[in-house]
Amino acid sequence: AVQLVESGGGSVPAGGSLRLSCAASGYFYTSPYSMAWFRQTPGKEREGVAAINRNGITIYTENVKGRFTISRDNAKTTLNLQMTSLKPEDTAMYYCAAGNIRSLESSRYNYWGQGTQVTVSS
Repeated sequence: AVQLVESGGGSVPAGGSLRLSCAASGYFYTSPYSMAWFRQTPGKEREGVAAINRNGITIYTENVKGRFTISRDNAKTTLNLQMTSLKPEDTAMYYCAAGNIRSLESSRYNYWGQGTQVTVSS
């Protein structure tokens, strides 16, 4: 099994930056896992933000392109999300996920972290 632990959330003013990290453990080393960041606000479905496969190929949801950057360090088994030019609408609980296929669909992911809160004030 794969265990995921997020960190780096917090509160920032609009226009600010945050860097989220996700530490992975388990069979991460040898599995062809893709990883992703999702976010969710109360009453809404979980939204795929960015995903990356083991070779570093990335995809982003449209409204974060140019502002967010996903990266992974396979040696350290960490996943990162650098968020810049943050907007109030980016406020959400952010989750790290691991699965076999790089996708922005939550159903593609088998393993999830507990989440880290990001709050952007106007």
